[in-house]
Amino acid sequence: MANLKEIRNRISSVSSTMQITSAMKMVSAAKLKKAQDAITAMRPYADKLTELLQSLSATLDADSGSKFADQREVNKVLLVAISSNRGLCGAFNSNIAKQTTLLMNETYAGKQVDVLAIGKKSNDAFEKTGNVIANKSEVFDDLTFDNVAAIAQMIMDKFSEGEYDKIVLVYNQFKNAATQIVQSEQFLPIVPMAGETTSNADYIFEPSKAEIVEQLIPKSLKTQLFKAIRDSFASEHGARMTAMHKATDNATELRDQLKLTYNKARQAAITNEILEIVGGAEALNG
Repeated sequence: MANLKEIRNRISSVSSTMQITSAMKMVSAAKLKKAQDAITAMRPYADKLTELLQSLSATLDADSGSKFADQREVNKVLLVAISSNRGLCGAFNSNIAKQTTLLMNETYAGKQVDVLAIGKKSNDAFEKTGNVIANKSEVFDDLTFDNVAAIAQMIMDKFSEGEYDKIVLVYNQFKNAATQIVQSEQFLPIVPMAGETTSNADYIFEPSKAEIVEQLIPKSLKTQLFKAIRDSFASEHGARMTAMHKATDNATELRDQLKLTYNKARQAAITNEILEIVGGAEALNG
């Protein structure tokens, strides 16, 4: 009977775990809907703003170009690793850590590479190496454009002051609840649009093209970072919902197997008791 008690305890434990994972799945599903709507509504604006900025920057003379478009020899690189503050979301955070490590050890090997952590998990992954210059995980407590703009301004200042020659965003781009795509996106310097473009003929510039670019650049960069963090935020809830769904399915399967094992053991115990009783009765009659 000790074996049966052990199985009952395991069934109870698995059932409790299943209830927790199921609740977490529903919470993430509710948060995902709001986060998905936010990033879906924001993408067209952010993409068009970036496209317009790149198109205008490509037509400016080198002397009139912005300090944020200054192409320098790359010796110092800042990787902005965007993760989450909590776990239980599958490979969401480990994929960011792997991609950041790949960039550090291969793409920018031999260069000074630092990490700006946005999210507790990315900070935990790299703080022991001494590469983390700051941890901005608190931004997820109140994810607003103004809070992200302050981080973007700090990054822009570091680039314009020459502390870094290149800045790259590493984040999960939201595709759907089950799929997140790890992106390594150059933040600074601004990448001019490749090739010639004829879209400039459709625009009438007032005051001047150079002045418009100078006003658009800070806003565009802040919007680009805000979009990346929004993408990561939606991806986190999608990854957690998927992970908790799989965990709930696994817990259900394990509970069913344990119940089957329990019933078999219980029937075996009852059969043995009946055999013992019959054997005792036969011995008394004999």
